[in-house]
Amino acid sequence: MDPNKLNHGPAAVPPPSESKLMKTRPATDRVRPQVKPKAEGWKQLTTPDGRPTLQFASPRVKQPATHLADLTLAEREAKVVEMGLPKFRAKQLSVHYFEHRTTSPKEMTDLPKDRREELAEAFFPPLLTEVKRLVTDDGATIKFLWRLFDGALVESVLMRYPGRITLCVSSQCGCGMNCPFCATGQAGLTRNMSTAEILDQIVQANRVIAEGGLGRKRTVGNGAEPERVNNIVFMGMGEPLANYKRVMNAVHRMIAPSPEGLGMSARGITVSTVGLAPAIRKLADEDIPITFALSLHAPDDALRDDLIPVNSRWKVEEVLDAAYHYYEKTGRRVSIEYALIKDMNDHAWRADLLADKLNSRGRGWVHVNPIPLNPTPGSIWTSSSREVTREFVDRLNAAGVPTTLRDTRGKEIDGACGQLVATEQDKAEAEAFAAAQ
Repeated sequence: MDPNKLNHGPAAVPPPSESKLMKTRPATDRVRPQVKPKAEGWKQLTTPDGRPTLQFASPRVKQPATHLADLTLAEREAKVVEMGLPKFRAKQLSVHYFEHRTTSPKEMTDLPKDRREELAEAFFPPLLTEVKRLVTDDGATIKFLWRLFDGALVESVLMRYPGRITLCVSSQCGCGMNCPFCATGQAGLTRNMSTAEILDQIVQANRVIAEGGLGRKRTVGNGAEPERVNNIVFMGMGEPLANYKRVMNAVHRMIAPSPEGLGMSARGITVSTVGLAPAIRKLADEDIPITFALSLHAPDDALRDDLIPVNSRWKVEEVLDAAYHYYEKTGRRVSIEYALIKDMNDHAWRADLLADKLNSRGRGWVHVNPIPLNPTPGSIWTSSSREVTREFVDRLNAAGVPTTLRDTRGKEIDGACGQLVATEQDKAEAEAFAAAQ
């Protein structure tokens, strides 16, 4: 889940004349078969002409009530004043939520006793209710199942690494990009998540960390600050750039200093996309030094059209041009995510083609993160062999493209990339949970 956690460092890159890897072409790379992507174990939504359905707009459904995290500090102050209270109360409420991680009026002892319930009701409508959590990696990885106000279900994954804590957040309920290898896309798009729903995943994760729920708790003191999430990856459920406005509002709250926001570093935030080229260019103009990740998964349109249906709108060249524009505008190196799928996109000639396309735009602007495919229910697709994976990585490194095999966490609890989905069992448990409340 975490693009910064890698299995091994990039190999030393020899000069082109010393490279022992001979470039291959499709016509000469026939040792292994070419598997054509298709939905397996589920019925892919298609248009009348047979093309995979793409859902860019969220269905018109009710959104949650406005929460403190949906508002800027100035907007919170204005709302407090409307309630007949001095505007400094807005800062106190913000501290309670973002720093103390509480929405309970009983814990807000610095607020007027006779107004606490009223303020809590006005600023903290229910957002995410934890239905269950699954734990693996000796307590260092937790997958949360959240029930939203309307019964929709989303998941997020919390991971402890040496020196940092990462949270993989969701930005939509489901996903409308319809990629056949991703479990999230199999259910389609239910709706966009609100700014506050996105942020509440972080606040609640910080509460779990503070309670010692993420493995070994670091000792505080002697200059060590309390632990909290310091690395965010928008690689959970949904296509972040299809919920652009709310995702960017959430990013602004993440990096805003306390009491307006969480006071996180923008460099610790990664936004991933399957390739919405206009939105990538828009992201570049935000002037926020976040990390941008492009889920490419194939360097050729012939394969990517089927593997990533949005490629029918924006082809590989256009998407890579947009990614390079992000680098030019921000100076931030772009990450290329590439799920290696056995006999489908892991051929040597595709590694060569990917290197050629990246290098044609310059050197030093990109880093490739191949990752073995994580299995999804009903699919017979599997990850590439160790030998094929090694050759794919070596070819890119030999061509001068920094490449590192990415670590994956949470496969045992279906919490790795492409595995997040609300199952029928999850839905049944959520209904039983709601009925018991």
